[in-house]
Amino acid sequence: MKASNTSGWRPEMGIGGSAVPGAQTASGDYGLALEEPLIFELGAAGKCGVDFDEQDAEPSPGLARFLRKAPPALPGLTEPETVRHYTRLSRQNYAIDLGPFPLGSCTMKHNPRLNEKVARLPGFADIHPLQPHGTVRGAYETMAQLADWLTALTGMAAVALTPKAGAHGELCGLLCIRAAQEAKGDARQVVLVPESAHGTNPATAAFAGYRVENIPATADGRVDLGALKARLGPDVAGVMITNPNTCGLLEREMKAISDAVHAAGGYVYCDGANFNAIVGKVRPGDLGVDAMHINLHKTFSTPHGGGGPGSGPVVLSAALAPFAPLPFVTREAGGKVRLTEEEDAGADHPQSFGRMCAFHGQMGMFTRALTYILSHGADGLRQVAEDAVLNANYVLRSLEDVLDAPFAASGPCMHEALFSDADFGLGGLAEGFSTLDIAKGLIDEGFHPMTVYFPLVVHGAMLVEPTETESKAGLDRLIASMRSLAARARAGDEELKSAPHFAPRRRLDETQAARKPVLVWREPEGPD
Repeated sequence: MKASNTSGWRPEMGIGGSAVPGAQTASGDYGLALEEPLIFELGAAGKCGVDFDEQDAEPSPGLARFLRKAPPALPGLTEPETVRHYTRLSRQNYAIDLGPFPLGSCTMKHNPRLNEKVARLPGFADIHPLQPHGTVRGAYETMAQLADWLTALTGMAAVALTPKAGAHGELCGLLCIRAAQEAKGDARQVVLVPESAHGTNPATAAFAGYRVENIPATADGRVDLGALKARLGPDVAGVMITNPNTCGLLEREMKAISDAVHAAGGYVYCDGANFNAIVGKVRPGDLGVDAMHINLHKTFSTPHGGGGPGSGPVVLSAALAPFAPLPFVTREAGGKVRLTEEEDAGADHPQSFGRMCAFHGQMGMFTRALTYILSHGADGLRQVAEDAVLNANYVLRSLEDVLDAPFAASGPCMHEALFSDADFGLGGLAEGFSTLDIAKGLIDEGFHPMTVYFPLVVHGAMLVEPTETESKAGLDRLIASMRSLAARARAGDEELKSAPHFAPRRRLDETQAARKPVLVWREPEGPD
């Protein structure tokens, strides 16, 4: 293990760099201090962990053309060396199974092992999308049950299961809106996106061919209803709104927003990434929402990706349901489930805008999500939302006296606690310290940093989402570390500006890393 600390700060110096024998970081952890060379640096070309007999005959003429002209440029390692290398690498990777993952931009909650066990059952894990329909009736029933739950929880008329991610779901919803308006001979050009919406919303609207116009936020971080109403007109196709929004706040005037958009002939798209905060408590359909994607990994605890594409089902109102993409599962009289494909569209679904992708979705995600839903039930899902909101407010009120909380005065937050660096980099108590210093300091404390510099409406934003799966004890450790880091910044501890000190790599130039990434290993030139 190599020490990567070159700043002079050591654990025994204590918080703030003062010489305090035996002092610890606030969490008692020292980040991820493992150092591991690249596999190319560990192994050597020509080395192998298996002994091969010398070749005693020339290969047959038909195979001779496949002989390599030179050895492959791959490192040679024994099996133990290889296993140890990847095991050591795995210990550098922070995961929800190690501790809190407080990313506010993406709900990172515990993935129950029950979900994984069910998804690995042979009847689910071994099926293939090209199997004959008659051999996958159980899969269709699983999809239909998930669809039933999603429409019931959202108060919507239909659901498209095919979208593979949240942004894919956003595109699906906008394509439904476009198809609905074109069916009325009323093609429109503009989509309104509030400042408090997720950053993918304007990108998706632009990709769908719409012109995007922003709607400002009020001083309390919510949509300016007056500005929205003033902009509505015959060219506005709809609004893309995130509720709860990216400031972690409930859009209290959502019904008024929907009514105004509908009166102007538009549709309401709701970004459902934050549905975890209201699941079982609020049905978006009751608030006038026409389309909403649901990130199964955020609300229903499937893994991000899950060994393949993720899943972002889109629930649709009765007005948009006829335009949903193919294929989809439907229940016939008597409860039998079948898959509607293109050959059925003429009779059953003539206004569909087509396909989002080749097949009918990510079966592994459907299975895990339905398992999670059935294991909780309606009452359990309601408690999920309540506990997520409780945990976020606990974090907010535990830190608002040491970190600037721009919207704390307006009342409780929802699932996310939002802070800023107003006391650090803007002439406050510790000139020159910033959000990045707190985030990098958290790595030394043994935590993954929170989301930083998002949402953009708050300078130096720090967005913390604890989720419902964190215990009070776990949250107390995170809170203690953040309070300690804030105290170090206020005390002018210069060592914080060079954190992390106990990670495999010191602070990187993130701009250069993004613009000039080094993605390929090359043999060093010159003498060793």
